[in-house]
Amino acid sequence: MPSGRPLDLNIPRLDHDFKRLIQDKIDQKTKPPGSLGQLESLALKIGLIQNTATPKLNKSCIMVFAADHGLAETGVSAYPPSVTAQMVHNFLAGGAAINVFARQHGLDLLIVDAGVNADFPALPGLIKAKIAKGTANCLNAPAMTAEQCLQALLKGAELVLAQHASGCNCIGLGEMGIGNTSSAALLMHALTGLPLTACVGRGTGLDDRQLRHKLATLEQATGLHATGGDALKALQAFGGFEIAMMAGAFLQAAALRMVILADGFIACSALLVASRWYPAVVDYCVFSHVSDELGHQTMLEILQAQPLLNLSLRLGEGSGAALAFPLLQSAVAFLNEMATFEQAGVDQA
Repeated sequence: MPSGRPLDLNIPRLDHDFKRLIQDKIDQKTKPPGSLGQLESLALKIGLIQNTATPKLNKSCIMVFAADHGLAETGVSAYPPSVTAQMVHNFLAGGAAINVFARQHGLDLLIVDAGVNADFPALPGLIKAKIAKGTANCLNAPAMTAEQCLQALLKGAELVLAQHASGCNCIGLGEMGIGNTSSAALLMHALTGLPLTACVGRGTGLDDRQLRHKLATLEQATGLHATGGDALKALQAFGGFEIAMMAGAFLQAAALRMVILADGFIACSALLVASRWYPAVVDYCVFSHVSDELGHQTMLEILQAQPLLNLSLRLGEGSGAALAFPLLQSAVAFLNEMATFEQAGVDQA
């Protein structure tokens, strides 16, 4: 296994020798060059990921990873930890925002119990992958044991393999977990060296007093775990089971040349971790939006990402990924269906 990498995968950089062929096809469409803006770069990216000038989106899905966090016991969220399990029930009943958007856009929706502090019956759309009933409070111990962390990474990869085997080649990754903006901020701080004040936001809607408490709590946590910027140590110390599973899912999806729709701050924190092992994983990601969570814009800049949407979202659940999905459909559709100047008999500039 490569040194320092918990998963042994082949994730090559995209073949930019193929870029000219796809770009020529885009430029021959009946429009001024570049006039479709980001849709053109999106079509190019999807073509490069799939290594074809005629890309397709098959059995696209959103996978939402849910887990509880021991740190939530300290009041770093405006909502109590019990809300994680309650929202999973809401997902499974079809009542959450992600359910609405997934139905609207014809996306399959899978809910992964990565580590919720509750037991769920076998229900359609639920994947039981619980590592434990929530992580440890990182004020007392690392959030995960080394074994749990690796188990979560491998499980995320395994779940993506199963989706790919079913015919899916486009996957959106989202999450649910009370307290997980704290984990994401701690990971961002540990891996970038940025001050916590640049990483910690209001999460579910903290007021000023609650935000000060959150920042002080996270400052205390950082002093307890020396990670030295090591991604695996940081993930074990501060991560959540849903974040670790997403990191594994990002890596496996890239290795399978799937188009990956990254959601918001927490999902991107998992990608930040994954990119420390395989930097090329970012090449396979479409960044759905920039959220209102402090730190997300900076995180996107670190990942050299250009988000598709800026709607002031801060919900999670993969909601941004679902909202951006129709833009991927439009990019693929114009590339495959729009007439060329020659076909339409239209003079070029």
